[in-house]
Amino acid sequence: MPSGPDFLAADRHNSVVVDAAGVAFEMRGLTADFPWPVIRSVHYRPGADEKVLMVAVVHVDGRVFECVVNAKRREESQQWFAQLAAVLGHYRPMG
Repeated sequence: MPSGPDFLAADRHNSVVVDAAGVAFEMRGLTADFPWPVIRSVHYRPGADEKVLMVAVVHVDGRVFECVVNAKRREESQQWFAQLAAVLGHYRPMG
């Protein structure tokens, strides 16, 4: 598998990983892997609390899967947003 940048955001219960293989969510011990060929799009936004990262994967069949990760500090979530934007831009360039 070709290598490239990767992204990880994790809290005590949930995590989001983005890498050359695709996107993976872990939510309270359950894992969902989404290889790039089955992903229509990836969306992310902050929660009402600025320490929350919300990530959604839209599957090619239209289903939507979401994962929420809580940062310990607002600065950590800001770093996650910057890193996630760069990594997604590498694997899913706009245009």
